[in-house]
Amino acid sequence: MLHVSPSGHASRLCNGVSRRDFLRVGALAPLGLSLASLLSLEKKAAAAGRRSRAKSVILVYLGGGLSHHDSFDPKSEAVEEIRGKYKAISSNVAGLQVGELLPRMAQTMDKVTLIRSGTHENDHHETATNWVLSGRFGSPFGDYPAMGAVVAHETGFAGIVPPYVAVPKNPAFTWELGKSAYLGGRFESFKCGDPNAADFKVRDLSQPASITPQVLERRQNLLAAVDSVASHIKGNDQIATYDEFSQKAIDMVLAPQAQAAFDITREEAGVRDEYGRTEFGQSCLMARRLVESGVRFVTVNYGGWDHHKKIFESLDKKLPDFDRSFSALIRDLDQRGLLEETLVVAMGEFGRTPKLNKDAGRDHWGRAGSLIFAGAGVGRGQVIGATDKNGAFVTDRPVRPADVCWTIYEALGIDPTKDLLTPEGRPVSILSEGSTIQELYS
Repeated sequence: MLHVSPSGHASRLCNGVSRRDFLRVGALAPLGLSLASLLSLEKKAAAAGRRSRAKSVILVYLGGGLSHHDSFDPKSEAVEEIRGKYKAISSNVAGLQVGELLPRMAQTMDKVTLIRSGTHENDHHETATNWVLSGRFGSPFGDYPAMGAVVAHETGFAGIVPPYVAVPKNPAFTWELGKSAYLGGRFESFKCGDPNAADFKVRDLSQPASITPQVLERRQNLLAAVDSVASHIKGNDQIATYDEFSQKAIDMVLAPQAQAAFDITREEAGVRDEYGRTEFGQSCLMARRLVESGVRFVTVNYGGWDHHKKIFESLDKKLPDFDRSFSALIRDLDQRGLLEETLVVAMGEFGRTPKLNKDAGRDHWGRAGSLIFAGAGVGRGQVIGATDKNGAFVTDRPVRPADVCWTIYEALGIDPTKDLLTPEGRPVSILSEGSTIQELYS
């Protein structure tokens, strides 16, 4: 089936262009043309003269809201209904303690900076997630593009791998979050899938055995015919950029570099074991492979931290998984020399309430939460900010969502104040507030 829309106005969902709104060539799908709109990235030079600290960013997103009390901001002196059941243990940084289910991170704190003063005023998953992923407050439906989409827009396609990848996929509660908003579908993340799955194969990157050189040539000829028709349709932005990026999709399917970047089976068994044979563990390992291959922004989505009931039963399983895999990621990047050029950030959309509720859980709490930064010039063994004795409110150096995003953009050499254009031509600044967390680099 072939369908080319002659309309000069793109058909858009609330989160951008539908990937197949303007071109459906069923016979070409095995060639990877469902990647074309995803990879149709306008090449943008970084703002002239801006110094970058990082080549890539790995964002480990803890969707649902990590309990800071039970992880990186334990309150040992508080009453039991606040401190919870876990004891605090010493780390390899003098005076710094973490929760007892994080023994590997305790021995990795000398390689990271811990921020204990993340704060904002929203306790709604979707709204808060879009806020912390974009740095701008909007509706739950995502009015502003996530950082990865902005990075893709600003840095473009520097090679054969996509600039923005989500492993295994974007965060989601009721619907998918952290998308490209008004930038459109071309700047959405490339969704990797679960690299721990027994039959893991990246969608659209495997060329079926039935695609012989002759079949490939015929399909490319068909694409050329489609392009010829499209060239007569004026004013359609999608069609205007399709030629370049449909070729990128084809190149990505056929290129050994792209195939290798996502081929986690090339890792030694011992390395895979060190990260942990879980979805999160192998996702962290995949993130390391992707930044090695030139991907500029990787989101590792590790959800499931929304523990309104029986929080300790859940954390007994999730915290050790996080501890093993995230510490392995930091150590591995460091040992390979990649941490010097890779900014790693771990955060959720908020923390959890200081007081346990009647169901032995903790509820949403935007007023305080913990974040971790590492790499790309970030100081090692530091703690920034603090909360009060109950972990309820920030008492020192509040860090806002815009500050986090501002810091990430500046690390990549992107001007956070730059105006981007909506499809209607309206300028919208990447960030409307915020500043670099300078203490990270002290």
